[in-house]
Amino acid sequence: MTLDLPDEAASAAFGARLAALVRPGDVITLTGSLGAGKTSIARGLLAALGLEGEAPSPSFAIVQPYAPPETALPVLHVDLYRIEQPQEIEELGLDEAAAESLLIVEWPDRAPGAWPHALALALDFTPDGGRRLTAQVPAAWRARWPFP
Repeated sequence: MTLDLPDEAASAAFGARLAALVRPGDVITLTGSLGAGKTSIARGLLAALGLEGEAPSPSFAIVQPYAPPETALPVLHVDLYRIEQPQEIEELGLDEAAAESLLIVEWPDRAPGAWPHALALALDFTPDGGRRLTAQVPAAWRARWPFP
C-alpha cells in the first residue's frame, strides 16, 4: 500500500488517523532518511492520543515514554538512530514494556528482525518535495487497516 503525503500537515494527519487503530502491544516502525517525516507521523499520532503540546524527538533520549492521563494508552516513542550495536537495544527493555504499550520505533533498521510483526511504514521523498509512504501491513493489522 502506498500513500502520498504532500507536506508535514498530511504526515501528521496520517499519524492522527493511525491513533484510532492502535492498541497496547502494537508496534509501528518508521523508516526513511533524515527529514522524511517519521517524527511528524509520530507527533500526529501522539497528539490524537491526547498529548498536549509538541512531542519532542526522542533522538537524544532514545526512548520517550508517555502514559495515561497524558495519552489515552501507554506509548514508547523510540529513536534508534544513535544505536550502534544491536545488543544496546536489549538494554532499553523494550520487549518487556511493549506488551503493555504502543511502541513507535524510528530507525528500526538498527535492530534488524526485532519486530517482524510490526506495521512497517517507510517514507521516501517525491520529486515535488512531498513524501510517499509505503506500508507493509501485517496480519494482526489487516482487519482494522482502513487505507486502500
